[in-house]
Amino acid sequence: MMRIKTVFLLGISGLFASGCAVITSPFVKTADVPVTWEQPAPVDAPIWPATNWWQAFSSPELDRVIIAAQTNNLDVAAAEARVLQAQARARQVGASLLPTVNLNVLAERQGAIASSSASHENNFGVFLGASYELDFWGKNRNLFASAGALAKATRADRETVALTATAGTANTYFQLLSVRERLSIARLNLENAQMVLDIIQRRFENGLANAFETAQQRATVFALQAIIPLLEQQELDSRATLAILLGQKPEGFDVAGENLEDLASPAVAPGLPSELLARRPDIATAEAALEAANANVAAARAAFFPSIQLVGAGGLQNPALQGVITTLGGTGAAFAIGASLVQTVFDAGRLAGQRDEAQAREQELLANYRNVVLSAFSDVERSLGNIGHLAEQENFQNQQVLQNEQAFDVAQRRYGEGLDNFLTVLEAQRALYVARDQVSQTRLARFQAIVGLYRALGGGWQAEELDIAQN
Repeated sequence: MMRIKTVFLLGISGLFASGCAVITSPFVKTADVPVTWEQPAPVDAPIWPATNWWQAFSSPELDRVIIAAQTNNLDVAAAEARVLQAQARARQVGASLLPTVNLNVLAERQGAIASSSASHENNFGVFLGASYELDFWGKNRNLFASAGALAKATRADRETVALTATAGTANTYFQLLSVRERLSIARLNLENAQMVLDIIQRRFENGLANAFETAQQRATVFALQAIIPLLEQQELDSRATLAILLGQKPEGFDVAGENLEDLASPAVAPGLPSELLARRPDIATAEAALEAANANVAAARAAFFPSIQLVGAGGLQNPALQGVITTLGGTGAAFAIGASLVQTVFDAGRLAGQRDEAQAREQELLANYRNVVLSAFSDVERSLGNIGHLAEQENFQNQQVLQNEQAFDVAQRRYGEGLDNFLTVLEAQRALYVARDQVSQTRLARFQAIVGLYRALGGGWQAEELDIAQN
C-alpha cells in the first residue's frame, strides 16, 4: 500500500522561477495531467483570471451586486464561522503538546465528640499541580498536525464557497437581464401580431380575408399573450434568487439592468494545465484533507505504544503532615511527583480497528483528491468549448434573425397588398419570434459559460494565499 508522506503535500504549489513553471503532485498520475489544453483558448487574452474578474464585464451595477454578495452572502458567513470552529479545534488539540497546570485550594474543618469532650481540627492546603503526557511516539504532534490541516482545508473551502457565491450571483444577474430581454422580445412580437391582426380584420371587413384567417391570428395573439405571464414569473424568481444571494429580503429588491447587449464579453485564457493545481481552492481543500488523514494514520500507529504521563504538585498544607495515627501540626510545604507508563495489553482489536479505519480513510481521500483534480481539468475544457461553440452559434442566430425580420416585413407587406396568403405571414411571424428568443437564450448561455471559465480557473485565487492566512 502506498504511504503518503506529509512532507510532499505542499509540493503541489512549488513553482520554478522561470515563466514555464511546472507544478507536480505525487498524488496524481503523470497521465492524469495534460500537457496542454485540447480546446482552443482565446487569442491575446489575459492568462488566469484577476481576483476582481467580474469587472471585465464592464457593468458598474454588476460590480455593486458582486461586492454586496461578498459582504452579505449567508453561505459565505456560515463558511467563515466554520473556519473559526476549525481554528478553535486546532487550538484544543494543540493544548495536549503543553503541560496542564491546575491550582487546587482545599479547606475543611473536622470535629469529633467522645464521652463528655469534643475536639476539632482545621485543615487547609494550596497546591499548584502540573501534568504532562510525554509525546515520545508523536501521537499528539500528529493529532495537532491533523487538526491544523483540517483548519487549512476549512479555509480553502471558505474560498470555494465565496467563489461559488460570486459566480452564482453573476449568473443570476445575467439570467435576470436575459429574462427581461426575452420579455421585451415577447411584447414586441405581441405588438407585431396585433398589427397583423388589425390588417386581417380590415381585409375581412372589405371581404378580402376569411373568418379562418381572422381566428388563426387571434389564436396567435393569445398564444403570445400567454407567454408573457410565464416570463414575468421567471423574472420574479430570478430577482428573488439574486436578493437571497445578496443576503437581502426579496421584497423591494430590484436592479436596473434590462438586457445583456450592453455588457462586455471578456476573454480569459488558462496557463499550463499543471498550474491549475495551485489555483483552485477545492483542490487545496482535498489536498489538506489528505494531509490530515496522513497525520491521523501516524497518530493511530503511535497509539499502539505506551503512554508516559508525568505529574507533579507542590504547595502549602496545614497540618504539614497527616497520617493515620498522628498528625504533625503547623503549616508547611508539601509536594508530590510521579510518573506513570500505561501499555494496552488487550483491547479486543480496538486500536487495530482505529488504525485500519484511518488507513482506509486516507485511501478514500486520495481517490477523492485525484477525482477533484480530473474534474478541474474537465471543467476548464468544457468551459473553453462552451464559449467557442456558443459564440459561433450566436453569430449564426443573429444572421438568422436579420433574415427572418426581412422575410416577415416582405410577407406582411405582400399580404397587405393581396399578393401573398396569410399562412406565409403566420409562418414568418412565428419564425421571427423563435429566432429572437433563441438568440437571447444563447447569449445568456455564453455569458454563463464565461463565468464558468472564470470559476473553473479558480477566480484569481492562488495557493499562496492559503499559506499567508495560516501564518
